[in-house]
Amino acid sequence: MTPTPSYPIIRIDLSVAPHAQALLTLLDEYARSPEGGGHALSAKVQESLCAVLAVRPHYAGWLAFAGQQAVGLINCFEGVSTFRAQPLLNVHDIVVSASFRRRGIGRALLAQAELHARAAGCCKLTLEVLEGNRSAIAAYTDAGFEPYQLDPTMGQARFFEKALH
Repeated sequence: MTPTPSYPIIRIDLSVAPHAQALLTLLDEYARSPEGGGHALSAKVQESLCAVLAVRPHYAGWLAFAGQQAVGLINCFEGVSTFRAQPLLNVHDIVVSASFRRRGIGRALLAQAELHARAAGCCKLTLEVLEGNRSAIAAYTDAGFEPYQLDPTMGQARFFEKALH
């Protein structure tokens, strides 16, 4: 699916102040939601995130717009599939502003990430989702994503983290 004309998708340029502000606004909306943990982004994150992303060569992000208002965001990072010796693209964040959901914006953002991944020679797209986020799971399934496993006898992959500070 290509981006709909009513919600154009634009590659984020972090040197453009409105893009940087839109990224922070949408990411903060996501962080405040139950799916994002229910807490606002800290002042430290708000002050430093764009600079941190700007120096990461494997970062790619897009904004969806309704007129002049950014209403959707997808942040992605290129990695490597060691079993396939090819790049992959991980969808790290995807958010559509609450009043603009169920209009195809999330699907258009995923489609844009897929176009980028295909152009970059990536072998797959990856993402994580909370098991209680049923609407996101349905959207990802509709977009062709599947739970990950190598061998059915070993079960599906699970996502873990270890905080370092």
